[in-house]
Amino acid sequence: MNVLEISSLFKNYGSHRALSNIDLHVPQGSIFGLLGPNGAGKTTLIRIINQIIEADSGKILFKGESLRQDHIQHIGYLPEERGLYKKMKVGEQLLYFAQIKGIRTSDARIKVRDWLERLGISEWRNKKIEDLSKGMAQKVQFIATIIHSPELLILDEPFSGFDPVNAEIIKNEILDLRDNGTTVILSTHRMESVELLCDHIAMIHKSQKVIDGPLHEIRRKARTNIFFVKLLKDENLRIADWPDFREFEDHVSFKIPLCGTPPNEMLRQLMCHGSVIGFEEVVPSIGDIFIQKVKENDHA
Repeated sequence: MNVLEISSLFKNYGSHRALSNIDLHVPQGSIFGLLGPNGAGKTTLIRIINQIIEADSGKILFKGESLRQDHIQHIGYLPEERGLYKKMKVGEQLLYFAQIKGIRTSDARIKVRDWLERLGISEWRNKKIEDLSKGMAQKVQFIATIIHSPELLILDEPFSGFDPVNAEIIKNEILDLRDNGTTVILSTHRMESVELLCDHIAMIHKSQKVIDGPLHEIRRKARTNIFFVKLLKDENLRIADWPDFREFEDHVSFKIPLCGTPPNEMLRQLMCHGSVIGFEEVVPSIGDIFIQKVKENDHA
């Protein structure tokens, strides 16, 4: 089942086209990476889903129903530009956000307490937001986004402002939410986060979708059939004319295309040249694929 289905979505700002014929399907219980360079149209799409702005045309279904205003109660949105009230205390602010999402006050107090403990910031409950570090305030914003247990969670650059330790904490919370049934749309420029977290990805560039599908399938299609090889330096080493050849103190390395040769057969051939200590396929990272798609579309 898809939590979100988007069909033929268009949005213009005057003469500027922000979104052009966007089709997306976000599977339930997945982490869906929404990628693209600055100005590609990602933020416009997120704002349309959150009903902050309207599309010019197209259709959005939330759990099979046309997107309505009351569906917002089932969506959590963490914008890139954070929005906390700096003069309010942490506990009061989280209680307020929980209440406007329809949670009873008694239940909201329990949720606020539990989440503050979970993220290790209980002692900051009575501090004002302006007295917190950026990372601490980001934790409060994250809690405010998920405190009503949304079915769909939209995170725009959720790791911004976090040190590596706290980024790891938030990453694990996102995975835990996914494992407990929450569907997550993750918009980020951190490609390592995409590799670690996402089940599906879509990329928008110049208002158009240029990549869409399961992460493993996209990486499979990008395979090069080129292998990175390491041979141990010894008296049996036979050096040939290999591409990207490099020599080190105890080994040599190079890349070799299969050119239709099965990997096992190529490995047997390499063993005739010396002791193979490394034989690994060169698979482009999501960052590499991202850059390549941007270049292709810039020259299209």
